[in-house]
Amino acid sequence: MLKKIKKLIKKITKSPAFTTFFGKVIYYYGLLVWKTTRWQISGVDCFYDAWEKEKSLILTIWHGRVWMIPYLWNGKKPLNALVSPHNDGRIAATFLRKVGFGIIDGSSNDGANAAAVSLIRSLEKNEAICIIPDGPRGPRMKMNLSPLYFAKKSGKPLFGATYSITHSIVAKSWDAMLIPLPFCRGIVRVTKPYYIPSDATDEDLAKYRQEIENELNALTLSSDEILNIEHIEPGVAAKSKRKHEEKNYDVH
Repeated sequence: MLKKIKKLIKKITKSPAFTTFFGKVIYYYGLLVWKTTRWQISGVDCFYDAWEKEKSLILTIWHGRVWMIPYLWNGKKPLNALVSPHNDGRIAATFLRKVGFGIIDGSSNDGANAAAVSLIRSLEKNEAICIIPDGPRGPRMKMNLSPLYFAKKSGKPLFGATYSITHSIVAKSWDAMLIPLPFCRGIVRVTKPYYIPSDATDEDLAKYRQEIENELNALTLSSDEILNIEHIEPGVAAKSKRKHEEKNYDVH
């Protein structure tokens, strides 16, 4: 009987109706947090100036710090997010559609080639893209090379964004995602723009990758320290029963 109940619950939580409902709940709860939090925001003027000048850009956000960043978007220009086609991704897709994002299905494991083509086409049409560079399974706060390939191919600037908040629940998962609480103080920070030369070598890309990762982590850590948030160490990956092979979107 217990097995049947568990099976039924699993079936319900994977249904389109549930993922749509839960995605909307996440959106409206996040909106409540965003509206009731006193935010200190830095770097956003440079971000939007570059967006206006370059017509589109590449936005990266750590997996564990993603919830509040979409509300920072002013909605004036198209922004498409790469989202996993699996169950968690369907919930995220509903949330992001409510914010106003476009959705590109794919991940570093499934549909990678088709997703890469869609991401490049978005940039060519002057539609910005958003990528989680430590997803889908980590290691957390460690950037993979995928966003740099798109920046190299398109010539568009690459930015990172992060946030911290005085009160939250930290999920007991590989990404240590912040589940923010309303009526708090928060900090949102955006990195400087990174332009990746079209002739950048693999060695150059590795250096840029480390520089961007370092800046995004430094902004995250300093924001946490200002708000007296317990330090979250980078480098933890998701546990898996099957071997996970990271695949970057190599777009030359």
